[in-house]
Amino acid sequence: MSTSSKPTRRITVLISGSGSNLQALIDALNTPALPNAEIVLVLSNRKAAYGLTRAAEASPPIPTAYLALQPYLKQNPGKSREDYDAEVAQIVLRSKPDLVVLAGWMHILSEGFLALLDGRADAATSPIPVINLHPALPGEFDGASAIERAYEAFQRGEITRSGAMVHRVVKDVDRGEPIVVREVPFVSGEPIEAFETRLHAVEHEIIVEAAKKVLETTESS
Repeated sequence: MSTSSKPTRRITVLISGSGSNLQALIDALNTPALPNAEIVLVLSNRKAAYGLTRAAEASPPIPTAYLALQPYLKQNPGKSREDYDAEVAQIVLRSKPDLVVLAGWMHILSEGFLALLDGRADAATSPIPVINLHPALPGEFDGASAIERAYEAFQRGEITRSGAMVHRVVKDVDRGEPIVVREVPFVSGEPIEAFETRLHAVEHEIIVEAAKKVLETTESS
């Protein structure tokens, strides 16, 4: 816990996989890179996501939750994808975050989720910023398989670089306001695995940088 007089800022992280970007956030907590912060919940939509293990093994351990779409729909006949998103939003809201970070969350959240987080669905709710990490530059390779599609475009001679960004989450996939953008050049003859490794290293930096930036801008609110 920080010894600063500033209140500790609460972060909720949504994941689907290995959680390497989550780990970058954990490692940065209460350092100059991400001061006065704690991760209060890690929520996964995949039971086997290794990020849940990372959270449980953190010091101190970070609370975790799991909710997947298909099991939810099977257990709740008559419920819809929008109901699932609303339930995800309620889990997030119960953790009382100052910031929500989508760090490899492989599920497109509906407008209903965003309405619950930004206060439109409940005037008593203070808007909570939601940010997402995407392995491409603004306006390029929105959606899934962005790294593979960018690498293929490089192979065809169409581009010489790709990159990664953290952006605010809006209804349109990967189209929210960019917060931090970093270009990553391609190297001729480099296999996709090597490019991906370099790109992931950049992701680990910018997800921390963006979280700090957003928390600083909301600190006085």
